[in-house]
Amino acid sequence: MPASANIPAIAQAYVSERAKKTLDLVEEFVEKECLPADPLYEEQIGHGEQRWNAHPAVIEELKTKARKLGLWNMFLPKSHFSQGAGFSNVEYGLMAEYLGKSRVASEATNNAAPDTGNMEVLAKYGSEAQKKEWLTPLLEGQIRSAFLMTEPEVASSDATNIELSIRREGNEYVLNGQKWWSSGAGDPRCKLYIVMGKTDSSHKDPYQQQSVVLVPAGLPGITIHRMLTVYGFDDAPHGHGHISFNNVRVPVSNLVLGEGRGFEIIQGRLGPGRIHHAMRTIGAAERAVEWLIARINDERKKTFGKPLSAHGVILEWLARSRIEIDAARLIVLNAALKIDQGDARSALKEIAQAKVLAPSAALAVIDRAVQAYGAQGICQDTPLANMWAQIRTLRIADGPDEVHLQQLAKRENKSRKDEVIAKLHWQRERANSLLSANGFQPKAKM
Repeated sequence: MPASANIPAIAQAYVSERAKKTLDLVEEFVEKECLPADPLYEEQIGHGEQRWNAHPAVIEELKTKARKLGLWNMFLPKSHFSQGAGFSNVEYGLMAEYLGKSRVASEATNNAAPDTGNMEVLAKYGSEAQKKEWLTPLLEGQIRSAFLMTEPEVASSDATNIELSIRREGNEYVLNGQKWWSSGAGDPRCKLYIVMGKTDSSHKDPYQQQSVVLVPAGLPGITIHRMLTVYGFDDAPHGHGHISFNNVRVPVSNLVLGEGRGFEIIQGRLGPGRIHHAMRTIGAAERAVEWLIARINDERKKTFGKPLSAHGVILEWLARSRIEIDAARLIVLNAALKIDQGDARSALKEIAQAKVLAPSAALAVIDRAVQAYGAQGICQDTPLANMWAQIRTLRIADGPDEVHLQQLAKRENKSRKDEVIAKLHWQRERANSLLSANGFQPKAKM
């Protein structure tokens, strides 16, 4: 059954015929080209230090195939950008599910993080000169980029804590400080850092102290100290860098939008980034279910004389996995639709819901698949261990779950408390009036 036949009924009206055809192409490209190429990609990276200088040839081969199929830059929504393939967030959300099943698929179609978010920053906030220098080669897939926000010496879940200094001297900005979890910085094709720091630490508004500047990789004063691992996986050649800046100079023209506009920019970037992660996470969960189904139907692996599919507890795992994935998908598509109908700022609640729910659901599904495989599930013989490690980071990346849950609860409480209390009070008074009128004792007040 083609992917277009599996679009949830609630989303059907928001998916064009062109998008349905593209969705089927994406499914076929991922299943027949990208997933079989994942092991080759791993082998072409190699071993040891050479992994950080590798550029697997299979990626360029897949890029050529993807462009011929028209599968390129689907992530830029047509309602907000002119540079993309002309799809909505809902339409891309369905496509991104399939991209999330494979390690190479997102890069092969030029829909890979952090480039997607960085391209949105440049397209939305960049000057014409900045777009020409950086956005164009990123859109063409000629270079890669990194987003540098998190710092090792502060609690970066509160971005007002960021300390990296961006000081103006004449026609230049001078950067001093540290960043880490700079995803993408390990790739030899990474040519651009989008860096958030403080241009005015004394500003009375803590949300107007920060700015964003474009920093070419490899400038004097930039030191990449190490690449951080994710539960032991190094994610080469992409990598997650620990980087320091020592009197790094860039021209004033590299400032994005204006001084003190950093929070505005990162909120514009992280909203879509969060929903893209959630979209791909649904695909990872679907792949885990496929591995789960394969394992419980393996006739060689019987327990107590029966295949795993004959055990009730295992069937419950499969049923719960289907429910959780389908529920998460609807939350994600709802957030995508809300962005389509407004923008990321108008969909803060829905994006937060998707950001929290999708990784949690996927982790539960992956964990069941791991458990079904036993010892095999935690080693390199299946993709499950790596999938779990990657998805687990999403409960921290783009703001930890706790921050989003706190903001969700604050908005829910603030927007509804007066209305809810008044409504319940009125209902109780009305109920007591009806009781009294009919000869019954009124209930105690709230």
